[in-house]
Parts: sequence; structure tokens; C-alpha cells
Amino acid sequence: MSNDHDTEKLRISQAIIVEGRDDVEVVSRACEALIIPTHGYGITAETWGIIDKAYQEKGIIILTDPDSAGERIRKRLTQKYPDAIQCWMARCDTVSGDDIGIENADPQAVADALRQALSLNERACSAEPAGTETVTMDDLMRLGLAGTPDAARLREEVCRALGIGYGNAKALLRKLRGWNIGTDELEETVIRIKEQNIQD
Repeated sequence: MSNDHDTEKLRISQAIIVEGRDDVEVVSRACEALIIPTHGYGITAETWGIIDKAYQEKGIIILTDPDSAGERIRKRLTQKYPDAIQCWMARCDTVSGDDIGIENADPQAVADALRQALSLNERACSAEPAGTETVTMDDLMRLGLAGTPDAARLREEVCRALGIGYGNAKALLRKLRGWNIGTDELEETVIRIKEQNIQD
């Protein structure tokens, strides 16, 4: 567990939307930012008003649990706030016993995920070309990210490394294109992961 005093806290200008009070506590240890809890799926009119104001004045980052309930909340928020920055954490970084949630994450892992989300968002908003070929389904199959028995496991590791949230092959293609991640970067990531797995 990292010590909050080891490094200066990450400062984030956007508001961070999380699910509950325990999430607020962990995220506040990772960064200095306005953190707004939804208190689950049943978001009150008052909370919607707070999120509306934050979205219009600061921009928002959505950081929900990597489980089905968290994804439902993320989807609901994204429909209402399409320009929100998406921040994902991998399940393996948010598990404690049978519980999955941001409240279980190490603050340093939260800070890393937020940095990655901001970096990806900056690149997606950039007018600069990606610099490499757009990824196709053929590329995913060639790299073992689709059409093989281990494809789902490898996709999970690649999505975690890239900070883009897990998805099936079609969803992965959309994510890669949305964040201007081209074939070169994807291939480098896959090679690095495969080399790490061999070493382990």
C-alpha cells in the first residue's frame, strides 16, 4: 500500500463521479479533485443537479466499479453526459474477497488510472493523426485478441494495460479507434504482455 505522503497528490480539474462514500474516500487519497458520489443507480434530482453543474463548468470523469452494476451506472451517465472522460479500473485491482469496487483499490492504482484516462482523452481530442494504421478485426485475430481460446484473457490484459476498459472484440475495436490507438501501439502492447507472461 502506498503512503499518501510519498508523492504529491494528483491535481485534477474535472469532477470525478463515483458510486459511493467509500469510493470518495479512496479517490480523495489518490488525488485532489471534486468527487461526487451517485449513491448507486437511483440518482436523486439533487445529485443530478450537482453533476449537471460540474459537467458544464468543469467537465467530469466517470469512475464506476468494474461490475455489471457499475457499468449500468456508467452507461446511464454517459448517455446524459456524452463528453465525459471515461476512467476504468481492472477487476483485479478492485477486488477484496468477494467484493468488487473502487473502494478496494490502492490509491496509487486509482491515481494511475486517472492519469491514463486523462492522457487518452487528450489524445482522442487531438487533431493530430494517430500516426499508425487503424486497427481492424484481422489485426485482432492476427494478434490473438479474437478467435482463439485465450483471446478473452489476452483482451482483458491489453485493455488493462491501455486503460480503456474491457470489451469483446467488436467493443475493443471501437475503443481503439475512439482513442486513436493504432496497430503499432496495440502490437507493442500485446508483445510486452506476452513477454511478461512468459517471464512469470
